[in-house]
Amino acid sequence: MKKFSIIIGIVGSLLLLATFLFPIWSISLEAPQYPDGINMYIWINQISGDTPHTLQNVNILNHYVGMKSIEPESIPELTYFPYIIVFMTLFGIAAAISMKKKIVMTWMITLVIIGIAGMVDFYMWEYDYGHDLNPNAPIKVPGQTYQPPLIGSQYLLNFKATSLPHVGSYFIGASFLFMGATYFMLKKANKPKKDKLEDKK
Repeated sequence: MKKFSIIIGIVGSLLLLATFLFPIWSISLEAPQYPDGINMYIWINQISGDTPHTLQNVNILNHYVGMKSIEPESIPELTYFPYIIVFMTLFGIAAAISMKKKIVMTWMITLVIIGIAGMVDFYMWEYDYGHDLNPNAPIKVPGQTYQPPLIGSQYLLNFKATSLPHVGSYFIGASFLFMGATYFMLKKANKPKKDKLEDKK
């Protein structure tokens, strides 16, 4: 049981590295003039789109309404978040090998805190881009802001903006579940013999 819990924990930790292979979030824009939509993907270390010109097209649209250009190289989170993922992967492997419930639980709590902090940071990033508008923009609509929803869909003028977790986020969730399974297997394996005998009665 303990060896299996170690394997599950290690596999769960390694799942975090999938965030380097898949985007963790997507923001899509739909409008009559863009029937195919514009899809932007947020990775752990970059921002991309359906085509090499997606980000350029989004920035052109942003310019008309006074939003700042999205420049991935100026976003610090894309620089240090990869290190956090690598740290959590190594931490998770060490926690699984230790076979200590407290260390495994510490890893799980840390991942939840990082997830919450990431969501708050993402909301603040969206808020800044959607509210800090150039007063000299070609198109000005009094009282209009352009912050996409954190999760879900919302109309911004004639654009329907949809923000949803992408494949990378599912791997993070799976990593948490795998480590949760490790925790409960260790808890069961370390159950006092007295309790085990009572369970058999």
